[in-house]
Amino acid sequence: MTETNSRDLFPGALEMMILESLRREPAHGYALVQHIQQRSNNLLQVEEGSLYPALQRLLKAKLVKAEWKLSSTNRRVRTYQITAAGLRRLEQQISSFERMFEGISLVLNPGKVTTS
Repeated sequence: MTETNSRDLFPGALEMMILESLRREPAHGYALVQHIQQRSNNLLQVEEGSLYPALQRLLKAKLVKAEWKLSSTNRRVRTYQITAAGLRRLEQQISSFERMFEGISLVLNPGKVTTS
């Protein structure tokens, strides 16, 4: 993320998007950047300076694991895969995010009735 954009995200948002991307399939760093960018309709631009520190935090917490593989272009790349602990953490984060998003929506749109 650019410096300005990364400050706009709540803490843990990038890690949550990485885990969600890896739930879909294992991926290397560039593929993660592309997936997040495409899924956000280019609203989010993830920079290497933010991605790799986030991946290191996830590795240290054992929420992802990594191994070296050859890419389709025969380049050696580090591929990341979500762990069982990562899946549990992702579900917790999504639940927390949905509650937070609902609360913010209620504050911003006090007349709107929610369905949950």
